[in-house]
Amino acid sequence: MTKAPRLTLIAGPTASGKSHLALELAGKTNAVIINADSQQLYSDLRVLTARPSVDDEGRAEHRLYGVADAAESWSVGRWTRAVMPLLDELAAQDRPALLVGGTGLYFSALTRGLADIPAVPDAVRDAVQATYDAEGEAAFRRRLAALDPGSAAAITPGDRQRLVRASAVVEATGRSLTDWRADTRPLLAPGSYDALVVEPPRDRLYANCDARVRLMIDNGALDEVRALLARDLDPALPAMKAVGVPELVPHLTGGASLEQAIAAIRLSTRHYAKRQLTWFRNQTPNWTRQASLAKSG
Repeated sequence: MTKAPRLTLIAGPTASGKSHLALELAGKTNAVIINADSQQLYSDLRVLTARPSVDDEGRAEHRLYGVADAAESWSVGRWTRAVMPLLDELAAQDRPALLVGGTGLYFSALTRGLADIPAVPDAVRDAVQATYDAEGEAAFRRRLAALDPGSAAAITPGDRQRLVRASAVVEATGRSLTDWRADTRPLLAPGSYDALVVEPPRDRLYANCDARVRLMIDNGALDEVRALLARDLDPALPAMKAVGVPELVPHLTGGASLEQAIAAIRLSTRHYAKRQLTWFRNQTPNWTRQASLAKSG
C-alpha cells in the first residue's frame, strides 16, 4: 500500500480562506503550518499581511511567520534555504506539514526548481539600469528580446526590475535567464506532496478583500506603518512595498484622508488578488481546486 504524502501545499490569493483551511486540517492531523507567503515573513507586518493571530498560533504550530525584520530583504532562494531543512526535519519525525501561502514563486521553486544563477556584479547591474533609463522600456525590451526572447515575452509591461535583471544576467554570464531556468530541478520529489489551490468565486473574494481592509485599520494597521516610517527604512525594501504600506503613508504624512487611504488599499488588494488568481490558474492547472471563504487568509 502506497503511503500518503505527509506534505500538503495550500496556495491561493489573499483573503481566500487558505489560512483557516490550514488550521482546520492541522487540528485533525497535528500538522505543522509553514509560511509560504513573502509578506508574512516580516515581523513588523502582522496586521497588514493578515498573519495568523496569536490565538491561531496557539491552536497549531506555525513556522516561518514573522521571522524577518523589515530592514531585511528575503529572496526566493533565501526562503527555500530556510524551508527545506524544516521539511526534512518534520519528515524525519513523521509529522505532517501544511505549506500555506500566496507567493507563487515559492511554490514554483519547490515543484519546478530554482535556477542557481551566479550573482550579478553591482557594476554590471548599474550599467544595465543606466541603459534602461537612457533608452526607455520599448527600446530596452527590443534589445532584451534579441538576447533572451523568452524573458522578454514573459515579463509584463512596466516591470523595470525584471527587465533589468534578465538583461544583467545575460551581460554578466553570457547566458540567458531562460536558459539558466531550463536547467532547474524541483526541490520536492514528484509524488511526495499533495497540492491544492483555494480559488473562491471572484466577486466573493473581492468582497472579502474589502471587508478585511477595514478590520486591519481597526486592529492597528496605522500603528504598524507609523512604526515603519519612524525607522526611516529604504522604500524599496519588500516590507515597505507590502500592500497597505504605500497606501497609508500619504495619510500619515498629511497627504490623504483615511477614507482615501482605505479606498486605495482596497483597490490594491483586489488587484493583488487578481494577479494571484491568474498566476495560480496558469501555473498550477493540475492542482486540486477548492473554494473557501469561511474566514480570510
